[in-house]
Amino acid sequence: MTYTHFNQLHFGQTAVLIANVWDVPSALAAKHAGFNAIGTSSAAVAAQFGYEDGESMPFETLLMVVERILVNTDLPLTVDLESGYSDDPEAVATNIMRLVNLGVVGINIEDSKVNNGVRVLKSADEFASFLSHIQQVLKQRDCDVFINVRTDTYILECDDKLQETIKRGQLYQAVGATGLFVPCITDLNEISKVGECVSLPLNVMCMPDLADFDTLAKLGVNRISMGNFVFEKHQTNLSTLLSTINKQKRFTALFG
Repeated sequence: MTYTHFNQLHFGQTAVLIANVWDVPSALAAKHAGFNAIGTSSAAVAAQFGYEDGESMPFETLLMVVERILVNTDLPLTVDLESGYSDDPEAVATNIMRLVNLGVVGINIEDSKVNNGVRVLKSADEFASFLSHIQQVLKQRDCDVFINVRTDTYILECDDKLQETIKRGQLYQAVGATGLFVPCITDLNEISKVGECVSLPLNVMCMPDLADFDTLAKLGVNRISMGNFVFEKHQTNLSTLLSTINKQKRFTALFG
């Protein structure tokens, strides 16, 4: 699927549901389950190689995972690029182009940075300028990609998070973002307000108290993703299974 087709998924009557994957088996599971699009979870991809989230995993390792997923499935893939794997916008643009050249149709990039294990929200104006520079380079190189900008206002519980989210969304829209991702927002009135004030396709993320998909779509949500929650559940189930086998001293749990 091309960037154009992937972009169009965000303007249907229902929100596009992104299955967040971390390897080939999870991507194939998403395809068999009938998903129309998949996205990597940076935390899940990093965890399977023993890295912490926050760009501690080498970019080349991410490229390898992405390449193997794309070889094995034809679903459109968007990649969580975290902060871009560089503070240089031209280097970030190059990283994006390397992903697009593999067949990636979209990326997530976030307006926070992990420093010494602590996530810090960047200045809205500085990040908007950074994003604008990335977009300029991509346009110069004739590179089309869905840039889903993640704002971490709710993750970090910043002051006046609703108004700060709207301000950032409008800033990012003005410099060429394709979508706005607001993880951890769950209040229906706040979701509706962001959708009213920012005309970019709105992406929300799986949370325990998030509303059902139909309700979200009626509020103006265009995209729903899962973060690393599926990976964590998968790991919990695996741990439970292995513990059961070890306790029972038999393989009944595998075949029950």
